[in-house]
Amino acid sequence: MAWDFETEPGFQQKLDWMEGFVREKVEPLGLLDLHPYDVKNPRRNALVRPLQDEVKRQGLWACHLGPELGGQGYGQVKLGLMNEILGGASFAPIVFGCQAPDTGNAEIIAHYGTPEQKTRYLEPLLQNEIVSAFSMTEPQGGSDPTSFVTGAEFDGECWVINGEKWFSTNGKWADFLIVMAVTDPDAPRHQRMSMFIVPVDTPGVEILRNVGVYGQENGSESYIRYNDVRIPADHLLGERGGAFAISQTRLGGGRVHHAMRTVGSCKRLLDAMSRRAVSRKTRTGTIADYQSVQMQIADSYIELEQFKLFVLKTAWMIDKHQDYRKVRKDIAAIKALMPKVYHDIAQRCIHIHGSLGVSNEMPFVGNLIGSMVMGIADGPTEVHKVTVAKQHLRAYRDIEDPMFPDYSLIERRARAEQMYDPIEEITEAAE
Repeated sequence: MAWDFETEPGFQQKLDWMEGFVREKVEPLGLLDLHPYDVKNPRRNALVRPLQDEVKRQGLWACHLGPELGGQGYGQVKLGLMNEILGGASFAPIVFGCQAPDTGNAEIIAHYGTPEQKTRYLEPLLQNEIVSAFSMTEPQGGSDPTSFVTGAEFDGECWVINGEKWFSTNGKWADFLIVMAVTDPDAPRHQRMSMFIVPVDTPGVEILRNVGVYGQENGSESYIRYNDVRIPADHLLGERGGAFAISQTRLGGGRVHHAMRTVGSCKRLLDAMSRRAVSRKTRTGTIADYQSVQMQIADSYIELEQFKLFVLKTAWMIDKHQDYRKVRKDIAAIKALMPKVYHDIAQRCIHIHGSLGVSNEMPFVGNLIGSMVMGIADGPTEVHKVTVAKQHLRAYRDIEDPMFPDYSLIERRARAEQMYDPIEEITEAAE
């Protein structure tokens, strides 16, 4: 029976190296008014490329990919432990070649792309020579693909795309977009859409504006209109009508990575509030002496450890089954839990820091907003809770209990008495 909470020594050495490298060399990049995805910026490249080369020398570049694509082919548990370290440092994912949405886009091109698509789009994407955007969400339909209206029609030679997409992350820097569009409106609802690779410089691709999450000075969530955008027939990704299945493959592992990066962010918050608690003086000592502060720190520690173990258990299940569908309930569960844990710990950290905590001299309000983003990105929390409930209840669908079920105390007592009846005979035998 294998049941262990230890990391093998060789991999632990890699994690230890990552801890120091991210803290000392990668975190400072986030304070220099640069953006990780601005790959056309010479200053950004002059700073980032040497760090990426250092990661490659350590054999830690794009570890989610198989060796045939230049990665290590690590399973989700190892990736989870790595992403815990990357969480909270804005440049860390891109320095290690595992930044969203490029990781998911690379995964689906690797799985469903043609050789030509892999050469033109996947290879430079994997080397971070370019970045991409996943253009899925729509203004009127949110992230529910069954409500999408952006359509693509085939005219015999090309696909022609018309419609609008909202919050296409990093569209302003992307070389290409992966677009979900309705190609078969009369098909079953999960077979109506197809997925396309659209170069961002294709005529008719119009970025209406780049929206920022509150507090950001320069937004990178693109609002895009597709006006008779014509793309070659060979820019279809996978099979016609297969976009929903492709998107689910893309999102499964990404949600685990997001969760472990959230663990990393929460660890930083817990560290900050703990340091503040023992340092902030009062008339009688420090605020750490007050039970109300102790309760907040205890709750944060307990919730964080519970969440981390749940995420790693889910990662372990993915590695075991090698099938996201078999772990769908738990993936949805950690996605639903993630924003609450993140929000509550961030809020406590802000509160313990007082006025400094809400100021722009600390990053904590950004963490609080980030927790709200996590409750929306990749589908709202409510959708994931519905998935958890439906998946859980599948095992109970064939049960038809009577009005007074067999787990009532009356029924259980009757069975117990029947099992050990007659009591007199048992007593005599015992004597």
